Amino acid sequence: MLDQADPTLLAVVDQAREALLDITPADTIGELVGHVVEGEHVLTLLFDCTMPGYPGWRWTVSLSRVDGDSLPSVLETELTPGDEALVAPDWIPWSDRLADYRTAQELAAAVAAAETLDTDDDDESDDESDDDESDDDDESDDDEDDEPDEDPLALDDDDFDDRGEDVLDGIDFGEALPAPVLNPAEADEPEAEADGGARRPPAKSRRRKVVLEEDSEHEG
Repeated sequence: MLDQADPTLLAVVDQAREALLDITPADTIGELVGHVVEGEHVLTLLFDCTMPGYPGWRWTVSLSRVDGDSLPSVLETELTPGDEALVAPDWIPWSDRLADYRTAQELAAAVAAAETLDTDDDDESDDESDDDESDDDDESDDDEDDEPDEDPLALDDDDFDDRGEDVLDGIDFGEALPAPVLNPAEADEPEAEADGGARRPPAKSRRRKVVLEEDSEHEG
C-alpha cells in the first residue's frame, strides 16, 4: 500500500544526512521532522533547515529501492519550502508583466479622463445656473425700470383735501368767454364777399396808395 512507508527506507536517516553534506554544511541540517511516501519502495525524508533567512524551509532526501531485498539508494536532495515558509511570488514572464503594466496605465488614464469630464460638466452646470440667476435678476430689474415714474406735478386727492376747498368751485363753465379784441383797422372792414373768398386790403393801405398817387401828380 502507498500510504505505508518502507521500514528499510525509514531506517537510513544517517545515509540521507550524509547525502545532504554534498550540497550544504552539516550545521545547517536540523532534526528529522517527517517523511512523505512517494510510491512503493520510494520515500522522502524531511530535515529541518537551520540556515539563516530560511525559516520554515526543509532539506529533503528522496530514497528508493528496487524491491524488498535490494539496498536503499539516494535519488535526489534539495531545499524545499514548508507550509509556513516565506517564499517569493510566482515568476511571471517579462512580456506578461509588460502587458499587465500597459493595461493598468490605460485604465488609470481612462479613469482620470472620466473624472476630468465629470468636473467639467459640474463647472458648466454651475455656470449655467449662475447665468440663469443673473438673467432672472436682470429681468426683474427691467420690470422695475418699466414701471412708469409718478408725475411730480400731478395732484393727488390728498392735495385737494389739504387745501380745504375744491379748486373748481366758483367757475361757471356755461359762461361765454369774452370775444377777442380785433385790430381797429380790420374791425371797420366788411367781410369779403362769398364769391371772392378774400378780405379787402385795410383802409390804411388804400389811403397810403391815394397819397402816393397825388404826390406823383404834383411832381409831374
